[in-house]
Amino acid sequence: MNVSPYRMASLLLAIASTFAISACEAAPPQAADRQAASAHGAHAAQVVHVHKDANCGCCNGWIAHMRAAGFTVMAHDSADMVAVKQRLGIPLSQASCHTAEVGGYVLEGHVPAADVQRLLREKPAARGLVLPGMPVGSPGMESPDGRRDAFTVALLGKDGTLQPYARHP
Repeated sequence: MNVSPYRMASLLLAIASTFAISACEAAPPQAADRQAASAHGAHAAQVVHVHKDANCGCCNGWIAHMRAAGFTVMAHDSADMVAVKQRLGIPLSQASCHTAEVGGYVLEGHVPAADVQRLLREKPAARGLVLPGMPVGSPGMESPDGRRDAFTVALLGKDGTLQPYARHP
């Protein structure tokens, strides 16, 4: 059977989101959310457009995190997230469950609000920030037992290159 890479990625994302939904129920705001909210400053006026699957709870958790940080968030349910990622130039290797746009940048996955605020403040010549997968402990992926996986948010260059942007132990 000959399946295109984008169709395969779409199927894999659908399967992963099916298994992740139970783990994606929004947890109560964490200290990081409160800290991000107090540091939001001038970014409160920034509108974040989030493209997501209508049934994904962890996407809603990330949206709550961004709102707590002072961002205005507009959620757009999409039945074809692979098409959204293709349109915005997100490499399939960097895919997560939702994709967002803010201030001329793309955000892929559960990127912490503090990293987005830094991106908007520094305005690097880049496409945006990516956090592939759904790391436990990232915004929207909080664990009831407080467990956190270390993760690195990467800066996605306009040419598609990746470089570490922020490390989260």
